Amino acid sequence: MTYELWILVWAAVLGLIQVGLPPIAAMSRQGYAKWNAGPRDTEFDIGPLAGRLNRAFANFKETFVVFAVLVVALAFAGKSSELSRWGADIYLAARIFYIPLYAFGVVGVRSLVWIASLTGILMCLFGLFI
Repeated sequence: MTYELWILVWAAVLGLIQVGLPPIAAMSRQGYAKWNAGPRDTEFDIGPLAGRLNRAFANFKETFVVFAVLVVALAFAGKSSELSRWGADIYLAARIFYIPLYAFGVVGVRSLVWIASLTGILMCLFGLFI
């Protein structure tokens, strides 16, 4: 298995962790447990922290699919390179740092970290063509 595929596995683990963060953050909201166990026919105010964690996860899902496709393409094409390995590392590291930055409302730096994750994806893309 290529290095990039291992990073993809760890990115998937990060995604699984992110699935659980918003509900954990929302647990402190009065009535959440009852609402969560019910049919969820109405919206529930999960609060700002859980809301930010939800949005961070939505952002992760938007980039993860592209990253996954590129990593699989790199593996099938036998194109693993230093560029693509660095790109995969940068993507995963940026996605890890993005979570607390978004959760705690750190503006500016959060956007730079998002750009870093996009740069990692682009490095993987360029790795297909060298």
